[in-house]
Amino acid sequence: MSSIFRAMIVLVILGSCSGGYGSAPRDLDNACAIVNERPSYLRAFRATQRKWGVPIPTLMAIIYQESKFISDNRPPHQYALGVIPTGRQSSALGYSQALDGTWKEYQRAEGGFGASREDIWDATDFMGWYMAQTVAETGVPLYDTRNQYLAYHDGRTGYLRGTWKRKSWLIRIANEVDARAHTYGAQLRSCGKI
Repeated sequence: MSSIFRAMIVLVILGSCSGGYGSAPRDLDNACAIVNERPSYLRAFRATQRKWGVPIPTLMAIIYQESKFISDNRPPHQYALGVIPTGRQSSALGYSQALDGTWKEYQRAEGGFGASREDIWDATDFMGWYMAQTVAETGVPLYDTRNQYLAYHDGRTGYLRGTWKRKSWLIRIANEVDARAHTYGAQLRSCGKI
């Protein structure tokens, strides 16, 4: 067996272990279909629930809103004069859309410097870590998907200051995230996944 062929096999094996799929699952409106298509997602969600206490439907609803389950999702580019690229709207990346600074804070505190925002295990662990801190700093319970999402989106300081109160679009989205969590929860119970 040639060394090039062996190297290709090793890369394929390592790539399959990462948990990053790139594209979204086929049916994003059906939690059972999502975890049946991507069993590693359910294992990651369960690990995060055990470690941090975050309900699986809450994780799934926030990931849906943030990235539509696309592992390498990024905000769109901004353009000057409509044609000259000036960079992205933010540094958000991956399933959780964690910003660079917050991700580095997580890596130092919990995830290690090998953690990747494009890996479902690391992304959900990050979300659990972040939401547990939200409980400690704001008192918002882990099962309160709406307010956890508001604090996730605007940051804990912004949440406490009430910056979200002036954003009717964000309140609408937080309500949608909450409704999706309830839907995902009912679906997951019906198929015996939670």
